[in-house]
Amino acid sequence: MAKILIIDDHDSMREGLELLLRRRGHRTLSACNGAEGLEILEGQDDVDLIVADLKMEPVDGMEVLRAVRERAPGIDVLIITAYGSVEIAVEAMKAGAVDFIEKPFRSEAFAARVESLLRARAERERLRDENIYLRGELDREYGEILGRSPAMKEIYTWIGRVAQSDSTLMIYGESGTGKELVARAIHLASPRASAPFIRVNCGALPEGILDSELFGHERGAFTGAERRRRGRFELAEGGTLFLDEIATIRPETQVRLLRVLQEREIERVGGEETIPVDVRIIAATNRSPEALKLSDDFREDLFYRLHVVPIVLPPLRERTEDIPLLAAHFIDKLKARTRSRLTGISDEAMAALEVYDWPGNVRELENVIERALVLARGAVITPADLPALSPAAARPLPTEPVEGTLQESVEAYERELLRRSLVHARGVKAEAARLLGIPPATLHYKLQKYGIDT
Repeated sequence: MAKILIIDDHDSMREGLELLLRRRGHRTLSACNGAEGLEILEGQDDVDLIVADLKMEPVDGMEVLRAVRERAPGIDVLIITAYGSVEIAVEAMKAGAVDFIEKPFRSEAFAARVESLLRARAERERLRDENIYLRGELDREYGEILGRSPAMKEIYTWIGRVAQSDSTLMIYGESGTGKELVARAIHLASPRASAPFIRVNCGALPEGILDSELFGHERGAFTGAERRRRGRFELAEGGTLFLDEIATIRPETQVRLLRVLQEREIERVGGEETIPVDVRIIAATNRSPEALKLSDDFREDLFYRLHVVPIVLPPLRERTEDIPLLAAHFIDKLKARTRSRLTGISDEAMAALEVYDWPGNVRELENVIERALVLARGAVITPADLPALSPAAARPLPTEPVEGTLQESVEAYERELLRRSLVHARGVKAEAARLLGIPPATLHYKLQKYGIDT
């Protein structure tokens, strides 16, 4: 369904076109001349197509076209011309009209022309939105899931089991454990592999922007919404939508997400149209299942809708036998980028890596290896090339039991982890966020939440 503005000074023609388009499910506006049409357009932010007669007084179709191109270039304009006015019609096309149709025409021909233009417009919007998203994705790097430990072999078994279903998945794991890699692996092993895998980092988007990113928005829905935009649910049609850091979304967005899970349909922000979606949802969080369920800021009904098939990823400290394999992989992966000639890592350096607790997990290990490749001057990485990896500094659990609920215990753990990471990073927030394996925006939010003054 589209919104179409008809501008024609012939009453019978204008009213007939309105009736024809409404019968086909479209919303219409009408004006009896160009000046009135432009006035109507000033108060409308979601017009998809303008149908304008070329010959009108005092403002003709060409003037309407030029004004639209200047004021609202995202709106398509179809020009109606008299028979034999092909030269003028070509001029209109050069000025930015999407098409023209000659009078007299049959109603079926006009309707077919309009539907064709609307389909082409929808396809342009789809390709534009996908290109915007893909340009962002091209800047990212994705590694592989690595590990031969019993804990990782169990994860591989889970991936094989759940990939063939369409059930909603919830991946739990500390920051840096590879939740996105697991989600991608599940998608690629599923019947949806040929369709898009779309990722949304819920914790990295400012408040008020996430709804627009997920569900899309109509033109004029809010300040700066200069055009209609399809959201990530529509971009992921037929494929998988990965919602990372799901625990950070605000209550209003939780309600909208709950409806999608229940009804499998969305509404764009500022829109009234209900849009069905065929998307598999995989969510992820660095909270434990128990902490998320008991959280005061996460809906219990949404928790159960997401917690259909839970997968819990082990932290790196619980699969230390995978550290040599991972370290070798990162050395091989990063040698070209760092222009390093290192051939490996010494036994002493490997021992230091294996006794460290890795609060940032695999992501932190990759950062440590990259730093060593940049700074090392010998043939192999030695302990001197590594940052201070004190096992004690990496154990942020409170030394004394915390009285109160499980949620209070979890928050005490998180508060202490934040403080120790800031100490380890000498107060540099960007470095603390890197060590924790979380975005700087998420660190800032948590510091404010716990009232931690740096």
